[in-house]
Amino acid sequence: MDKKKNRIGIMGGTFDPIHVGHLILGEAAFWQLKLQSVWYLPSGNPPHKTNRAGRATDGQRIEMVRRAIADNPHFRLSLMEMYEDGYSYTYRTLEQLNQEYPETDFYFIIGADSLFAFDEWREPQRIADACHLVAAVRNQVPDEKLEEALETMSRKYRRRFLKLDTPNLDISSAHLREMIRRKESVKYFLPDSVIDYIREQHIYGS
Repeated sequence: MDKKKNRIGIMGGTFDPIHVGHLILGEAAFWQLKLQSVWYLPSGNPPHKTNRAGRATDGQRIEMVRRAIADNPHFRLSLMEMYEDGYSYTYRTLEQLNQEYPETDFYFIIGADSLFAFDEWREPQRIADACHLVAAVRNQVPDEKLEEALETMSRKYRRRFLKLDTPNLDISSAHLREMIRRKESVKYFLPDSVIDYIREQHIYGS
């Protein structure tokens, strides 16, 4: 019998900036997967995003996440990846979480685009072994294609990959940064507290 009692969702990302799509994804996961909480983990030095020119600093990204989730009692900010030496890798993070919280099942939430690139991640089998993987739908991915990918990955890694039903909100942090640079309105794309902070700090050329 599985003695684990806690169910925690993990939302990793650069959050540069965090936007409503990230928040909706976390909220949907909380309710659909019956989680105790959802932890947002800003990545400090992701190996696939080495060009940080024109981006927010680590401290600014942390503060944007903090402000974005402040009014949600089941969201939590975790900085465990932020100050790692070298690159931050998902398999290391999840294995560390399992060591620190042995009574917890972790649900790692990814977008459909990340699901299709999962084979290219560092140590994908170790990631699959350390958590329940949850993929969210995206506008550009038909349901049949997503279901097929979930089944293929489940067989390949001998772990069940779960589907998260969410509104199809294709919002890109990169696109939002460009909108801010062009002085376009990002209201309703970002929480007001995050918009205010971006203006205060003059992030992304605001």
